[in-house]
Amino acid sequence: MNELVVERIGAPMGAKVLGLDIRDVDDTAFSQLEEMFLRYHVLVFPQQDLTPEDHKAFARRWGELMPFPYGGLQEHPEIIVLRNRGKVQDVNQHWHSDMTYETCPPKLTMLYCLEAPDLGGETAFANQHLAFTELSEGLKTALAEISALHTAEDLAALYGADPQTAPRAEHPVIRSHDQTGNEALYVCGAFTRRFTNWTRSESGPLLKFLFEHSTRPEFQVRHQWSPGDLVMWDNRSVLHFAVHDHGEKQRLIHRLQVLGPAPV
Repeated sequence: MNELVVERIGAPMGAKVLGLDIRDVDDTAFSQLEEMFLRYHVLVFPQQDLTPEDHKAFARRWGELMPFPYGGLQEHPEIIVLRNRGKVQDVNQHWHSDMTYETCPPKLTMLYCLEAPDLGGETAFANQHLAFTELSEGLKTALAEISALHTAEDLAALYGADPQTAPRAEHPVIRSHDQTGNEALYVCGAFTRRFTNWTRSESGPLLKFLFEHSTRPEFQVRHQWSPGDLVMWDNRSVLHFAVHDHGEKQRLIHRLQVLGPAPV
């Protein structure tokens, strides 16, 4: 197979893979995709025509599918539906890495777009390897010794579940990528609550700095959705944010995620 045609999305990260039907990827092309994923962290495959079975089959090539704790499609429980429920009820309009409240969070998330507004409804991404690199050497050293508590309490409440039984996990604040060894900042405003053995009031000022630092504009790219887009990103390297600026216009996306290792 010929080399894949790749178009960079932005300086911080990201690439579009053009002219590829993900239902027909041989081993040589898949090896190229794996290398690209580790290099660019976010991959976009435009103009796909996928059934849920196609979506899952491509995701399984990357690893074991990981169900969302608060339900999925009845016939495809690994897939959850993201739709416009109104800005007040939007649970994704915050910076996060998916499901960090699990002991083994997903290594990647894969979204397939069914409907999208003509304008707006973008997803923003922030490169956490760059966020780590731009910390001072002193803060890098201090954070290397610290872990933090991540919890799904707020998410459980939004889905009508008991927050007291919501999953939670402790992870290092600086995470080493299990495939590349590159270090990344690993906290997010959505799920990180406090540092291990610190109180929330003690943790608050430093976490506030890290949350703001991690999403600096120079670390970011955005993707404007079109129907047929399949987008995947590395949760070990990237935060994301679903921008709700499209009013009542429909944004309908199928999401699934692939299991990753425990962060170290």
